[in-house]
Parts: sequence; C-alpha cells; structure tokens
Amino acid sequence: MKRVIFCDFDGTITENDNIVAIIRHFNPPGWEAIVNDIVAQRKTIREGVGEMFRLLPTSMKREVVDYAISNAKIRAGFAELLQFCKDTDIEFFVTSGGIDFFVYPLLAPFGIPEEHIYCNGSDFSGEQIEITWPHPCEGECKTDCGMCKSTIIRRFPSDRYERIIIGDSVTDFEGAKLVDTVFARSHLILKCKELGLPFHPFETFHDVIQVLKLQEATT
Repeated sequence: MKRVIFCDFDGTITENDNIVAIIRHFNPPGWEAIVNDIVAQRKTIREGVGEMFRLLPTSMKREVVDYAISNAKIRAGFAELLQFCKDTDIEFFVTSGGIDFFVYPLLAPFGIPEEHIYCNGSDFSGEQIEITWPHPCEGECKTDCGMCKSTIIRRFPSDRYERIIIGDSVTDFEGAKLVDTVFARSHLILKCKELGLPFHPFETFHDVIQVLKLQEATT
C-alpha cells in the first residue's frame, strides 16, 4: 500500500506553537484562559482560536505577520524528511491548524505543492482579525476542529494507504485514532497514553526518518 504522511505544523514542523507565540507576544487581555480552555477541551479549536485572534485589531496586521514569520524556527531534519519521502515515494501533506499568513511563507523554501498544504485562512478586512475555516469537519467528525485533520485523512482509504500522522497536540488526536502509525510529542503523547494508542516519540525529524527506515526494512 502507498504510504502517506499527514504532518502538523505548529509545534511539529516548527519548534514552537506559532499561534500561542503570537498571542503571548502581543498579550491581549484574556488570552490565557482561552488557551487553557482549548487544551482542556472545554472549547473547540475553532471557537478558541477564533476568539484569540479577535483580541487583536487588524491595524496590527504588519506587526503580527512579521513577528510570526521571524519568530518561528523549523525543527531539525524537516528538509531531510521531505527528501526521504521523495526518495521512497511517500506522499507528504501538511495538515495544520495554523494560519495562512505564516504557514505559507515559512513553508515556501521547501517546495511543497500548495495543494498539499491544508491550513486555516485569515481575514483582515474588519476591525479585528478573523480566522476563516476552509477545511471544516465533514461526515463522521463532530468535534468542530476548524481545520479537520481526520476529514482529510479519511480521503485516503485504509485499504489503499498506509497512513502516518506526525503531531504534538490535541488538534492531532482525532487523526491519531485513525492512522497506522503515530509520531507524537508534547500533548499528543499524553493523549495517546490516555487511550492506549501506540506511538513513536520524536524530538527531531531525524527520529521520524529512522523509524520509517526500520519500517521499510521489515516490510
């Protein structure tokens, strides 16, 4: 079966969570309680992220965009993982709960086709920053993800694809329940342990490549 990777962006491809970093940096009143509600799953991703960005006026667009791009650091081994995927015919998709104004510029140097990048949009036309949601939950998923990773994963049927997810947070959890292999760090490790889902911990993408090579050697 053809292997396909669904890779998170914030806190996975990048070392930090860009959404939280942006909000923490500009520090609008009330943001911390929203983050806590998202992590504890008292608020859906769509509700919480939408609320946080509405705390920022669109007059700050240039500062927000510049900070997001300059602050992010790509995790070690990412370029090598992309090359490994090309060499071994693994299809690679970015499935990100992040926002277009920083996801696309940060990924531009890596040559990933735009149609292989799924993320949320942004609207700076009003008084507050609005997040738009072009990839909502469909069918079986009812968790109001915003950018629904499990909906995208289901477009690659398990009888034809060996599905792999790489992620770090609650946004990856629904997808982790569906796939054959999970690479996890941070909050996703805790969620996998809660439900007894098998996973491979990772710190860099070199760790991911090593496991993928071992899997390839044993199939």
